[in-house]
Amino acid sequence: MLRIILISFILFCVHGFSQTKSTHVKHTASPVKVDGLAEQAWDNATWQSIAYLMAGSQPQPEDFSGRYKILWDAQYLYIQVEIIDDILFDKMAEPTVNYWDDDCLEIFIDSDASGGNHQYNHSAFAYHIALDNQAVDLGEDQEARLYNDHVTSRWQRHFKHHEKIIWEVAVKLFPNNYSDVHPILPITLKPEQKIGFMLAYCDNDGSDTREHFMGSHKIKPVDGDSNRGWIDANVFGNIILKK
Repeated sequence: MLRIILISFILFCVHGFSQTKSTHVKHTASPVKVDGLAEQAWDNATWQSIAYLMAGSQPQPEDFSGRYKILWDAQYLYIQVEIIDDILFDKMAEPTVNYWDDDCLEIFIDSDASGGNHQYNHSAFAYHIALDNQAVDLGEDQEARLYNDHVTSRWQRHFKHHEKIIWEVAVKLFPNNYSDVHPILPITLKPEQKIGFMLAYCDNDGSDTREHFMGSHKIKPVDGDSNRGWIDANVFGNIILKK
């Protein structure tokens, strides 16, 4: 019995503290139009917070606060994010250079929730989506590259509250053996599918580096570092697709 308890504790530590429960995600019968507008389909989804500090300093609510919803159909995982950000900053024109130091939305996807190291492989993705709606992640060659064919993104300021941004994204999911050299087709999403998922936002108001990095899931620090999602898919949370 003691051995079983010890093994269970070790497995818990390996997989981190963010995966304590799975979030159920509702299906949408009609594709969501990715336009930065809150259409009626989103009324069926539940808000989740972006409340955990991953790097930098804790922002004031007017500097940054955020929440998000998720829906799905057979082709896409849809994400709507509502962000309060008083200053939008996009210093670097080249989308693959220091992209994490500009304001950007970051979506972490592990299509089969298998976890593990994905720093230079595609068993999971960490899409950094810039204000120009381009998506960047590290490739198998250890260089940053664009994955715009994986992600459709659009954001708009709220028509009345201009400090509020509605950001919508449709993401295709790919199996663990996806390769930059030999890309393969995305997978078809199905009910009861379990997916590793986390969301974050890099906020910079004009500094040389980002000032706040806020995430949707609490991560156990490693040597004081909570910025683990771009390396380790074990720190992601889980979602389960429901019909």
